[in-house]
Amino acid sequence: MLSLSAPSLCLAKAKTKQIIKIAYFSQKRAVPAALSNLDPFIQNKGMSGAKIALEENNTTGKFTGQQYQLTNIVVPIKGDIKKAFVNHVSADTHFVVVNLPVVKLKQLADLKASQQKLLFDVNTRDDGLRGQQCRANVLHLQPSRAMRADALAQFMLKKRWKKWFLVTGPLDNDRLYAEAFKRSAKKFGLKIIAEKKWTHTHDARRTAQSDIPVFTQDIKDYDVLVVTDEKGVFGEYLSYRTWMPRPVIGTQGLIATSWHATHEQWGAVQIQNRFKEMTGRIMQEADYGAYLAIKAIGEASVRIKTNQFLPIKSYLLSDKFVLQGYKGKSLSFRQWNGQLRQPILLAAPRSLVSVAPVEGFLHPKTELDTLGFDAPEARCEKKQ
Repeated sequence: MLSLSAPSLCLAKAKTKQIIKIAYFSQKRAVPAALSNLDPFIQNKGMSGAKIALEENNTTGKFTGQQYQLTNIVVPIKGDIKKAFVNHVSADTHFVVVNLPVVKLKQLADLKASQQKLLFDVNTRDDGLRGQQCRANVLHLQPSRAMRADALAQFMLKKRWKKWFLVTGPLDNDRLYAEAFKRSAKKFGLKIIAEKKWTHTHDARRTAQSDIPVFTQDIKDYDVLVVTDEKGVFGEYLSYRTWMPRPVIGTQGLIATSWHATHEQWGAVQIQNRFKEMTGRIMQEADYGAYLAIKAIGEASVRIKTNQFLPIKSYLLSDKFVLQGYKGKSLSFRQWNGQLRQPILLAAPRSLVSVAPVEGFLHPKTELDTLGFDAPEARCEKKQ
């Protein structure tokens, strides 16, 4: 009988380890003009969350005989993302965490080289990408605009703040979020009694005291002002400056977010502290999304004891898959559009106000599906 010494036995175990290769794919961003000195520009937002999750996966992997390897691919500002994907994401790397805008994500998803890969979108909130423009090889870690708007609408209905004044910013993303709020208002029986588009092109900081009271003066009968200003150009100046004393929600004031610095429940304080110790900063939404992406790959591969692409993908989209995300409920992917169903935090700048879905909103399968597009509403045809 062949016997192995202790060193030989360790070597044999090392050789039988399952290797799970993951790529983190992003593009370097130009430093934008500072809108506020309170919000420092973070170039590597997202990658730090992926690193923490990788450490956790490999800690578990020591006991399950699995090892997770992460390759960081950063495309230069003017670089060709499609060429970089083809050249730098190896053929045996089937899981790619992507931190890119909507248009560039779709370009990667449609490449021939990505058809046998699963892309984990940790950046976008676009409803179209979860609807008619969906891709079968993309999973979405961030809540969509529809989910965020529904979360705020549920809380507004609970508070009986049913009459909304909607102020939309000038950018396309602002318009898309406004459309999501209109859908939510109709869905939950709320009323948008007035709409205005912000057209001031000058510095809102210099004229906020005079412009905003005039801008809101003719709107009399509303409970809450809903603002869509995703870039943060003017929305911060609405609170306390409107003609009527009303709360502000949307992209400023009370916001709907996947993660927030004030979140400490369900063990969140531990990962908040770990992240800050490692990076010296507060965890952002992109960091949390990347963390969940790596953890999802780890959870699936451990549960079904394989590193094979198709079984892991199938398990991620099955009813068996659940993921813990420090939010008090198990997370899972919607089979119809690849969206991660998850509780959404409703937060003011320095306090967590509530968590959606709000108590009392029921669903035959899971209350998490009261947020965003449910299966009967889905228009996703899984484009390859």
